[in-house]
Amino acid sequence: MSVKITFPDGGSREYEEKVTIAEVAKSISHKLAKNALGGEVDGAVRDLNTVLDHDVTLKILTWEDEAGQRIFRHSSSHLLAEAVQNLFPDTKFGIGPAIKDGFYYDFDSSHVFSEDDFPAIEKEMARIAKEGRPFMKSVISRAEALQYFADRGESYKVELINDLPADAEISTYQQGGFLDLCAGPHLPSTEKIKAFKLMSIAGAYWRGDEKNKMLQRVYATSFPKQAQLDEYLALLEEAKKRDHRRIGQELGLFTVMDEGPGFPFFLPNGMILRNELENYWRELHQKAGYAEIRTPLILNRSLWEQSGHWDHYKDNMYFTKIDDVDFAVKPMNCPGAILVYKNSLHSYRELPIRMGEMGLVHRHEKSGALHGLMRVRCFTQDDAHIFMLESQIKDEIKSVIKLIDEVYRLFGFEYHLELSTKPEDAMGSDEIWEAATDALRNAMDEEGLSYQVNEGDGAFYGPKIDFHLKDCLGRTWQCGTIQLDFQMPEKFDITYIGEDGEKHRPVMIHRVAFGSIERFIGILTEHFAGAFPTWLAPVQVRLMSITDHQLPYIEKICAAMKAQGIRAEVDGRNEKIGYKIRESHAMRIPYALVAGDKEMENGTISLRRHGQGDLGVRDVNELTAEIVAEIKERK
Repeated sequence: MSVKITFPDGGSREYEEKVTIAEVAKSISHKLAKNALGGEVDGAVRDLNTVLDHDVTLKILTWEDEAGQRIFRHSSSHLLAEAVQNLFPDTKFGIGPAIKDGFYYDFDSSHVFSEDDFPAIEKEMARIAKEGRPFMKSVISRAEALQYFADRGESYKVELINDLPADAEISTYQQGGFLDLCAGPHLPSTEKIKAFKLMSIAGAYWRGDEKNKMLQRVYATSFPKQAQLDEYLALLEEAKKRDHRRIGQELGLFTVMDEGPGFPFFLPNGMILRNELENYWRELHQKAGYAEIRTPLILNRSLWEQSGHWDHYKDNMYFTKIDDVDFAVKPMNCPGAILVYKNSLHSYRELPIRMGEMGLVHRHEKSGALHGLMRVRCFTQDDAHIFMLESQIKDEIKSVIKLIDEVYRLFGFEYHLELSTKPEDAMGSDEIWEAATDALRNAMDEEGLSYQVNEGDGAFYGPKIDFHLKDCLGRTWQCGTIQLDFQMPEKFDITYIGEDGEKHRPVMIHRVAFGSIERFIGILTEHFAGAFPTWLAPVQVRLMSITDHQLPYIEKICAAMKAQGIRAEVDGRNEKIGYKIRESHAMRIPYALVAGDKEMENGTISLRRHGQGDLGVRDVNELTAEIVAEIKERK
């Protein structure tokens, strides 16, 4: 019986008899066979040696596919586990999944792992990989699996087996002397794993539960080629240099103190940067027809019960009592915006109503998850809520997409879009969710935008479009979002008076552009390595004299620049000019201006641009006009 294989491009091939995925790849090209890591059969990811004995759709997975990278790195985690088993035989094994940019394995061992162990483990991994040990899958009964792992004292595997559904297929994979409980898929053998590196060690509670034992988690990464690993490690080194926490301290932007873990303190330079971002946000939104509002930080428990946050988000909220009544610190701004809308009657003629808010919210994050400005417990969302007619949904979504695009283009960010659909804990009917999801999908389709579908990751009250920024190191950050909501208007009974004189229900959009001001500042700091565009820089111009003789001259220039809105300062210290120039460069100040006797006599200034070096002598008035224009245009 022949087997028809249909490929993602619509093409197909017929084979006279059953065939493996590897054989299909080889029949297409030698190069594809060499690069193949697995296959996606009718949407399910499988090993290369999977036999295809009926008509299927097939995508050959390579390193270019995320699913292919997961296969490669999951196999690498088994390689790590075998090496650890060989070197530290009393070790018990937890889990070893692939993660973004790498993998890890959790170990329970009498040996306390340290980075000093890494060279020996990597050497053993290299030995095993070179031998090309095949990954062999076996499907066994629950009783066999329990017996095997119980006999070897692998209590964590026994627990995992007991938690599997009664009808679940139980499989193991073995390479060499290491056998693991695993659903796969895996590489054909260890020989494809050419480059790997152990990265770090951390403690991890078994299954993420603080009541369970703390295991030792070894993080690592792997690549098909050494050059790819070298490039990745170089990017990590560059990322360390750009770490916003270090740069934030150096430039006096922000700090986090023991008295407020997860609650950042913004310093004077950081407030300048923050205020410039907020000023830009207000200008942009005023032009786009948004009215700014401000809602309270603490609101009654009944509001959060009505909104659904009490049932769906309570574990992430902070609470207090006022006059023996329960209140909650707001984790989101939307219920407050709804109360503002309800404060007065509205006609269909007013819609859409666009409300923007720089709203401070608080969310409980575990201490281990906190990270500078990227993961905090209080942050300001550049929220906006749009109340509209159903007929206005598509146009409003398009306009929001264009607004967010304008924001990201200003900073030079590329981005991609993801459409997140109905989650398990969603409120509302399937019909409403389908209508809302289709509205988002249609708006993106009509704008000709490409996007990925992220199944089940919508908010509990509606589907959303997420904007994932790509920084100069190729890292992605989820910032902007557009959430379409049919639920909150229903729960809060908000209405407008229609053309027929009757009450009707509006639809809501929740959206952010920056996402979180704090996080966006962290991203910008790393993206620009602290060398912000002139309009954002806390100090835009630093003027320096070679001797005290030129000090009155540069002070006069500084005063004139300040009068035109330039953030300028004088470095009049009794230091050598080379030292002052180097310090200005270390502070990433865009313009360093130097005056000696010659400049003072000619009414000029010597110009140094950060990142460009010495640009020669310039007329003071012309240069001032250029800087003013650069700031005004937000270049």
